Amino acid sequence: MKYPASWWKNMWREGMPSGNGKIGVSVYGGVKEETVMITHEDLWHWGQKDPVPDVSHTLAETRRLMDEEKYLEASWNLTNALKDHGYDTRLAARFPAADLKLLMPCEQAFKRYRRVLDMETGEVTVSWQDGDAAYERRLFVSRSDDAIVYEIGTDAAQLQGELQLAFHPTDNPRLAEKCREIEETVERIAKDGYLYYAARNDDGTDFGVVLRVIAGEGETEALPGSIRFRAASKLLVVAKVFVKGERQREWSRLHSELAAVAANYEQLLAAHAQMHGRLFHSAAVQLGDGAGERTNEELLLEAYDGEAPTELVQKMWAYGRYLFICGTHAEGYPFGLYGLWGGDYRLVWCHNMANENVQMMYWHAPAGGLTELMPALIRYYDGMMDDFRDNARKLYGCRGVYIPAGSTPGIGVPNQIVPVIMNWTGAAGWLARHYYEYYLYTGDREFLVHKVLPFMRETALFYEDFLVVGDDGFYRYYPSVSPENTPQNFMPTDGRPLAHPMPTTINATMDFAILKELLTHLVEGSREAGIYAQETGQWEEMLRRIPPYQVNADGAVREWMHERFDDRYDHRHLSHIYPIFPGQEFTREEQPEKFGAFETAVKKRLIGAQSGWSLVHMAAIYARLGDGDKALECLDILSRACLLSNFFTLHNDWRNMGVCMNMAEAPIQMDANMGWVNAVQEMLLYVSPKFVKLLPALPGKWKKGKAADLRFCTGTVSFEWNMPEGMFAAQLAAERGTSVVLKLPDHFQSYAWSGDTARVTPSAWGEGCYEVRLEAGQKLSMQAGPGMHA
Repeated sequence: MKYPASWWKNMWREGMPSGNGKIGVSVYGGVKEETVMITHEDLWHWGQKDPVPDVSHTLAETRRLMDEEKYLEASWNLTNALKDHGYDTRLAARFPAADLKLLMPCEQAFKRYRRVLDMETGEVTVSWQDGDAAYERRLFVSRSDDAIVYEIGTDAAQLQGELQLAFHPTDNPRLAEKCREIEETVERIAKDGYLYYAARNDDGTDFGVVLRVIAGEGETEALPGSIRFRAASKLLVVAKVFVKGERQREWSRLHSELAAVAANYEQLLAAHAQMHGRLFHSAAVQLGDGAGERTNEELLLEAYDGEAPTELVQKMWAYGRYLFICGTHAEGYPFGLYGLWGGDYRLVWCHNMANENVQMMYWHAPAGGLTELMPALIRYYDGMMDDFRDNARKLYGCRGVYIPAGSTPGIGVPNQIVPVIMNWTGAAGWLARHYYEYYLYTGDREFLVHKVLPFMRETALFYEDFLVVGDDGFYRYYPSVSPENTPQNFMPTDGRPLAHPMPTTINATMDFAILKELLTHLVEGSREAGIYAQETGQWEEMLRRIPPYQVNADGAVREWMHERFDDRYDHRHLSHIYPIFPGQEFTREEQPEKFGAFETAVKKRLIGAQSGWSLVHMAAIYARLGDGDKALECLDILSRACLLSNFFTLHNDWRNMGVCMNMAEAPIQMDANMGWVNAVQEMLLYVSPKFVKLLPALPGKWKKGKAADLRFCTGTVSFEWNMPEGMFAAQLAAERGTSVVLKLPDHFQSYAWSGDTARVTPSAWGEGCYEVRLEAGQKLSMQAGPGMHA
């Protein structure tokens, strides 16, 4: 980048991020006064968890009202019952630990400024020139030492300046008073080259930072709460963070740890980069001739002309993976909407939201070779099962689990007390997809038996009690919500801007799609594991009672499978497309007519109603439809509507440009960063347990490129293509026993095969499809190009 963070007040929004999955930093890039915001994954506050009252009697009342077509009254029935009991759970919020402040004098106006992030190492560099003197600051968050490592250097005779650890100010006037309560607990001490900082959280525990300054040949001086340095050409700073502790004890512990850290930046970076790089390079994608060297600003300016340059598309693929790697770890929390880089004390939607957002952030991980980071999602929800069981019993009178859409650590009870959230029961079923996908990609049978199937079984228990069999022998699913849409015939006719006027319906298509997927996986997984044999028959019977999807007069699949509710196209969610994305119920090759109805439904959605995350969702759907140009167009629109200069994605545009929904707050939502990664991968590769397609939705603009070590369920796949030369080459490598249908790109002809080809036969699925069976360790290669013969 060519300029520092500059969003008015909220400069953390345009910071350069680094992190090790636990600790995050955001580098603002100021020359005279630098701010490095410090965060920690386990620093939350201001949550309140009330006991859930037993309001299970409301389910029968709600259904009676719906049977009488009193839908609006029914919609509010459960919500009002909770409010009448004074129920007031509030989710917690992440907040910053502290700011590292660096003050340095400036003799002349800066020039040749750069702020650079090296995604391969996680290192952030800020450099500039002051007169004849060149300055450079380098920073990363170490995985090997669990510390922030910061080096300041110059080619001039000496550095001088001051280092502070400061309370991070709020930018929200409504929070100022509550934040002062925290600030009053702040304590700062400078002594013998160390800075100690601590404050108290609302649970009575302390959090803080200890910082060590190593000046080499220079000098340091302790001031009240800061350290001054001078006469050094290089300065090394190493800091560690603590949470949920007692300040004196934690200061002593971290002092000892910092004293043992090697006082060599390059040595510390090398140890970290090896660990970080293994994750970052678990897969690779190159579009066109390579990444290029243009700055973010230059790429965005070109995107504003109408098309995102291919260099930007590739950089965003890499950047989303980088953020994911830096923002979560296997034993930690799920990746959040702000990653580890939220810069205030209660941000808009700073919780984990399971009616789209948290799922989107994990779509890319399996095919992108980052399955090892998925356990954070599973550990998080598995840790609140008692809450989820209590919810099911007290809200709906059902066994099993009910997972509220929103949650934060330890608060798995209802919190957003509105009908659009309370009446949606699909979160557990949707999350079950990620549990099962983890098993499919790892083959971990112990995990399947002890984690995946028990969770799915409890989810199915809820449905067993919740569903009603109608007169036609099919299930009647009500109340039912298609997040977060309202049927067209229940929208206000006076144009009032109400977000969710009447979302509570009967038989939302998504609810049945999730149910079908859950039961199918449960039967399949139980037979694979040899357990739950006495229950599989019940689940198969439940599958037979799911009604078929319906098509409206426009030829589009209906969002609600009930004649009383009309489709509404002016909305961002695409929930009813679930069977083809993110679900994999069928493909165009298997059921072309049904597939076409879903395609029509997608094309009916209005672009002005979209948001940042819904544009990448739509891009992935178009990739599943085989339309790479439309998929890429969605990314083009996102790049000029909801992308900051540091490439953080926003929920919406804030400038009234008309290409997506408008909302004054424009909160950061990194689900779109992750969704971008997935959309690019979906254009290059389709993967299901039984079907692998190579280049299923290649945009016409991507004339050549290559991908390495993308994954299917039981192995890896690498390929490259060059359209002008008519060349394609690919290799599958099986890590476990593999039996799939492989579809080769239809752009090329006359494929030549090599490797373990004995068990490759044409498939009945159509032209270009082959049955492939490989044993662990076997490889299969194919190549097309001039002079090749099948």
